[in-house]
Amino acid sequence: MKIEWVGTPNYRQGRSGNQVFAIINHITAGRYPGCLSWMQNPASQASSHYLVLKDGRIMQLVKDEDTAWHAGLVNKPNWKLYNGKNPNLYTIGIEHEALEGEGLTDAQYQSTLWLHGQLLAKFPAIKPDSDHIIGHYRTDSVNRPNDPGAKFPWEQLFKDLKSKDLKGEEDMVDNLVIYADGDVGAALILSQKLGCPMVHKNSSNKYQAAQKHWVGVQGTNDSGNSYYAGANRTETARAVLK
Repeated sequence: MKIEWVGTPNYRQGRSGNQVFAIINHITAGRYPGCLSWMQNPASQASSHYLVLKDGRIMQLVKDEDTAWHAGLVNKPNWKLYNGKNPNLYTIGIEHEALEGEGLTDAQYQSTLWLHGQLLAKFPAIKPDSDHIIGHYRTDSVNRPNDPGAKFPWEQLFKDLKSKDLKGEEDMVDNLVIYADGDVGAALILSQKLGCPMVHKNSSNKYQAAQKHWVGVQGTNDSGNSYYAGANRTETARAVLK
């Protein structure tokens, strides 16, 4: 899977010291490219971190470490983790191209499943449950009661995100990116270009990988291992994968 950077002026730099611990899912209630243009229009004052299209393409508008404007207005929330602050400050927003009442396509579901998995690996505070992965209606039950709608595949999403852990199986992958603190940027470059999972070195996730890419960890290159360390690790990751 790959993520295409498209950008938007509609965001706030940083998160005012807040840590990400949840994902809020949305539907666009409009078609691409109009839905993307709306989130890139300064007049809309709206955006999300990601947009998943019906054909499975994933676009990123706002960096994970910055604040997107996707769920700032709170009205009669029914989310127990809501702490009184603007939800944008501690959530990742994912928009899905769909009209009201529509479900996701198969390609769209597989892409959002992969994206959720990447975010869970990056942010250990996000758990694969209905408290940490929610719909917009949970923060605004008045104005967004159908966002993302009754056809959003919650049950399947949670089942698929939990399946490996529940079975206690190891996930066999060709490539795995393993990163240390402060090395998320280089890890993202590698995982996106290789189309593989990435995990923190202290993560409880278990993988059997033919090729392990260690980011921010010193080592000696040998069969099945590559190391990207030092101050230029991000540049090295880009150069290696050109």
